[in-house]
Amino acid sequence: MNAFEPDFATSAGAVDMTHGSGGRAMARLIRDLFHKHLGNPHLAAGNDGAVLTLPPGRVVVSTDGHVISPLFFPGGDIGCLAVHGTVNDVAMMGAKPLYLTAGFILEEGLPLADLERIIRSMAVASREAGVAIATGDTKVVEKGKGDGVFITTTGVGVVADGIELSGDRARPGDKVLVSGTLGDHGVAILSKRQNLEFETEICSDTTALHELVAAMLAAVPGIRVLRDPTRGGLAATLNEIAQQSQAGVILDERAIPIRPDVAAACELLGLDPLYVANEGKLIAICAAQDAERLLDVMRSHPHGKNAAIVGEVVEDKHAMIQMRTKFGGARVVDWIAGEQLPRIC
Repeated sequence: MNAFEPDFATSAGAVDMTHGSGGRAMARLIRDLFHKHLGNPHLAAGNDGAVLTLPPGRVVVSTDGHVISPLFFPGGDIGCLAVHGTVNDVAMMGAKPLYLTAGFILEEGLPLADLERIIRSMAVASREAGVAIATGDTKVVEKGKGDGVFITTTGVGVVADGIELSGDRARPGDKVLVSGTLGDHGVAILSKRQNLEFETEICSDTTALHELVAAMLAAVPGIRVLRDPTRGGLAATLNEIAQQSQAGVILDERAIPIRPDVAAACELLGLDPLYVANEGKLIAICAAQDAERLLDVMRSHPHGKNAAIVGEVVEDKHAMIQMRTKFGGARVVDWIAGEQLPRIC
């Protein structure tokens, strides 16, 4: 290292256009930040791609872009979110996640200390999930043309033969389960963005769910649908599944788990928690005879301890989501018009 070149680990500098030029500055950024924290044999090879070894089974691939404001929030940051989000998308297909790729769009002026914090978070999240970030890419855009950092991750996993999960497989009579309390992530983001203070801090639920999924499939391999209710929350996700399966869903409002502080925050802010994003919860749809067994397995796992059966799939040519309210009435849970919370995941 040249004596006049600052150490990235201690530098108070910021990303500039030279970090995306393909020259020495970019090479040092990749070496001293990305390789330092995310290092593994695939990255160490220094190639433009990675040769991956996959176990027997069918390959699952999923890509997700992560844009969130603020970059750091109670319970997580864009780094761990980028890992968890794609690991979960692969897991929702019943696959074991194995590898990730990561593409970074950095905005000129992003503090290098913040970038290192994000990369460290990705490193911890990927190690905990047992996945390697095998290859990636970095680009820099001019100040004002980004939002600090955008991260796109692609996940690769393998699903065993005999496991068939898809949004078009829900059938009338099936039960709908959720793995825990809803709305935590979206409210955590909003509280940080708007500098709101509540009696207790509301933290994002961002986490990797593949181990929970593995336990669920081991107990009930005939699960029909798994999906993580991220943007648009439970409401949007169930509407997607209903359209795919051409069936309706009836929810029981009293059964839907929502933390009291999240419910209070949503009421104060005029939000419906059914539409608020989650990053560490899943929806499962299974045959009625399997529902109680599946619920027991979910509740025995740390990421499913607040799981609940919240509804039932019904015949409905209009593929509507309806909810029996706490007061004995009913309402339609339709697609949201517009966006409740922008830059949420």
